Parts: sequence; structure tokens; C-alpha cells
Amino acid sequence: MSSTRPLRVAIVGAGPAGIYAADILSKTDLDVSIDLFERLPAPFGLVRYGVAPDHPRIKGIVNALHKVLSKGDVRLLANVDYGVDLKLDDLRQFYDAVIFSTGAIRDAALPVPGIDLEGSYGAADFVSWYDGHPDVPRTWPLDAKEVAVLGAGNVALDVARILAKHADDLLPTEIPANVYDILKASLVTDVHVFARRGPAQVKFSPLELRELGHVPDVDIVVYPEDFDFDEGSMEAVEASNQTKQVVKTLTDWTLVEPSTQKASRRIHLHFLHAPSEITGDDGKVTGVRTERTALQGDGTVKGTGEFHDWPVQAVYRAVGYFGSPLAEIPFDELKGVISNREGRVVDMDGDHLPGVYATGWIKRGPVGLIGHTKSDASETVRHLVEDVTGVGDGGDVAAGDPAGGRTATHGDPQAVLDFLVDRGVEVVEWSEFELLDAHERSLGEPHGRERIKVVPRDEMIEIAKGRA
Repeated sequence: MSSTRPLRVAIVGAGPAGIYAADILSKTDLDVSIDLFERLPAPFGLVRYGVAPDHPRIKGIVNALHKVLSKGDVRLLANVDYGVDLKLDDLRQFYDAVIFSTGAIRDAALPVPGIDLEGSYGAADFVSWYDGHPDVPRTWPLDAKEVAVLGAGNVALDVARILAKHADDLLPTEIPANVYDILKASLVTDVHVFARRGPAQVKFSPLELRELGHVPDVDIVVYPEDFDFDEGSMEAVEASNQTKQVVKTLTDWTLVEPSTQKASRRIHLHFLHAPSEITGDDGKVTGVRTERTALQGDGTVKGTGEFHDWPVQAVYRAVGYFGSPLAEIPFDELKGVISNREGRVVDMDGDHLPGVYATGWIKRGPVGLIGHTKSDASETVRHLVEDVTGVGDGGDVAAGDPAGGRTATHGDPQAVLDFLVDRGVEVVEWSEFELLDAHERSLGEPHGRERIKVVPRDEMIEIAKGRA
């Protein structure tokens, strides 16, 4: 097979991981043609559908991703669902290599009694709702006055803040109209965030935590009895400036005189409380039971046998994201990732599936910031280049092979589009997404907002196709 045509590479998943991988691959010495597939009609993944709307600085990452796709050397094929519209054998017909960057969008499990009661929710589902994800219901039950959030990371803070914040204070953001209306009618007065370890072990970022203290008409309540620092805690504070800032902010809040806190809503931060049970009545959440934990000297904790009951009518678990298995791709059910070695997808025997790769959270799990995603993509792309050129540590294609890694039977970029059209798939390309993007911005402009997000999938497609 001739190696004169460009190497055809498919990237499945157009969030930050996929877009970074495409950008890095396009800048290698390979003669390469890249198609970026996305299940939704819009790209950008969790930056569009997983970041709280009142975080414009993080949303600004979209601008950088937008520039990559607008250059024109990467083709976006959105509204194409891998495993439904096309499968691995189909991709192999049209591409010489495939990189999976589908992320992690499910909530990690929290195995405590009562977790399945009505009124118990996963934070990821709630985030998808308030971010206007087209695949979740347009409604959300917000009839609880007291709510528990289980977790000690930034997602827990996001959930707590969105629940407690007055809806009118979210109006300048891109919050969808249906979300605003439901938040406006919320009955919430108190949100309790529970962390099983101490203040020095939480995973809040300093900026996110400080911002929590500036939400209008929301008091932050902390409890001095929840503050404990062992030797491991002190080492963590000394070793990390971020940890030091988080501990200082939390400690300053312990000095606030309760009599001065007169806001209509409160966020309570509880440390050294591990959830042990979600309690209920008639199938519905009525409370959460926590066990007091104690630091063990190295920053870890164990239960003390002392339990507390907190009356709440809803519980949100924010204990991490988890990857979803993909058709025909080896998957590690324990870790929630595609089975891989440094981005090379491997089978149950540990052998690399030729031409199949992974990057981002579906490769390494839902940890790390955007910087990690870039270095992660670089590692995967480096191995792909090694495998194609035969230069590196264990390439699949021997140096000098005239095929040069070009294994696809249909190397024409038009072929995959014809295949999808024959299957009745309405592919949304970049120029069409730009119509949707411009429409959302035009909706927001009269209100001084950057955009108002279109939520229904059908409506997104109609606008992108110029039919609305």
C-alpha cells in the first residue's frame, strides 16, 4: 500500500484532551490528516458541559481550543456517536490510527447504605444539568431546604456554590433559561459539605475556595472542632503553597463571629466526617449519618465510632468522575479507564492493539488539570509517531516498511463522510458549529451576556445546519 497519501488519524472525543492531541499531532513531522469526532453537536467537552457557568476564567480555555479548530488543519465531525454510528472496524477502514479521548463523565460510586434513595444524586449529573447538556432532562428537583454534598474537591465546591447562590447572581453567565428558572424557585437555605479528612487534605484550589467567601448573601460556616492537624498535615502545608493558602483561608473563617453572619443562605464546611449512611423514610432521603474520623499522623484517617445525624432532604455525591467503556475497546472496570500502557491501548494479554491509542481522563483517570492533559497528549502522540515511523521503543511498524503505517483501505477523507451520510447521520462540521456558536452569542448580546446556551440537541442541529 502506498505511503504517498497523508496518514489518516481519527480522534474520538473533542474535549480538551482530543483537541490538544490533534494540535500536537498536526505539528509533528508526519504528513497527517486528522478527523476529530464528537458525540455531541458541539465540541469542547467538559469545558462546555462540566465547568460551572460562573467560572469565566476557566471557560476562557474554550478560546484557546477554538483557535486550534479554526485553523483548518483538523476536521471536526460532530454529532457522531462512536459505538452507534460507527465502530472500530469502520474506523479502521478509513483511518490508519485511532486515538480515544472520550473523557470521564459518570459519577464514581459511593458504596454506602441509602445511596440509591430518591433525593440522592451524582454531582456529575447535576453539573450536566446546570450546564445545559443536551442529553440530560431539562428539569431538576430543587425542593430541599437542607442539602448535603459529599466530597472535598472543586466539584463539591461548585455544586455547593450553585445550590446556595441566588439565581439572579448567575444571570450574567451563560446559564440556560430553564436552569435559571428552577434555581430561582429553589427552597435551599443550608448546604453542608462533608470531607472525611482534615483541612490540610482537601483538594480545593485556593482561588475556588476564596471565591466561595464572596458569594452575595451566602455565609460560610466552619466549625473549630473540625480542625485538626497531625504531622502529615503539617508536612503537607510546608510542602505546598496551595495547601498553605487553603488552610489559611479555612482557618480565617473559624475566626468569624457567628453573630455577624446574617445571610439568608449558608454553606457549612465539615471536616473529619465520613459519610456512613444516607437515611430515609418512604424511599426518600431524610438525612445523612457521618462518622467522626481521626487523623493518624500521616494525613490518613480512621473512624472513631462516633456518629452524627444531619437532617437533609437531598444528597449530592461529588467523589470523582469515572470513565465509561467503549465498544470493542479493552476497558479496566476497576479504574474506569481504557486499558493502556502510556497511551498505547493493550488487550488482556498486555499486547498493543495496533493503531489504537488513548489520551486524557479515559487514559489516566479523572485527575490533573489542563497542563496534565497537554503532557498526556504529547506522550500518546509520541508513541503513535514511533509506531508509524518505526523509530522509538517498540514501534509496531518496522523502519523502512513502504506502507509507513498506512493501513486504511479508504484513504480519501470524503469516504468517511459518505459512509456516515449513508447511515443517516447528520454530521456537524466546524463551519456549521460556528453558526451555532454565533447564534448563542447573539442570544446573549442583548442581555450583556457572552452567550445563552442552546440546550436541546435537535435545536442545536437545526441551527448548525442553517435550518432554524
